[in-house]
Amino acid sequence: MKVLILAGDVELEAELYDTPTAEKIWDALPISSAVSRWGGEIYFPAGVEAEPEEDAREEQEPGNICYWCAGRAVAIFFGRTPASTSDLPRAIEPVNLIGRISGDPSVLENVEEGERISMLRLSP
Repeated sequence: MKVLILAGDVELEAELYDTPTAEKIWDALPISSAVSRWGGEIYFPAGVEAEPEEDAREEQEPGNICYWCAGRAVAIFFGRTPASTSDLPRAIEPVNLIGRISGDPSVLENVEEGERISMLRLSP
């Protein structure tokens, strides 16, 4: 499931994986909201509810797209967060891995708090 993520001047393609949570996000698209930032993570309300999946975890790779259950939000990681214990991004609590962006995730550094972000369907 291919998606397009637009935020300010940033445009990224991404793939959503075949997981129960990713399916819920796909069904809710398009999503448009304001961005929040937490170190090397941007996140935004998704408008869906999901429970933690069996493989939910805190430590992530730059470029991972996750779903934060408690915040009902999509989170995209691109660098260290305040919870990081190494150079890798770390979520505040276990999150569901739902996809991965294509290209260089560091471009998300240019996305400002409060900017509009949209996630749109590209192809199934």
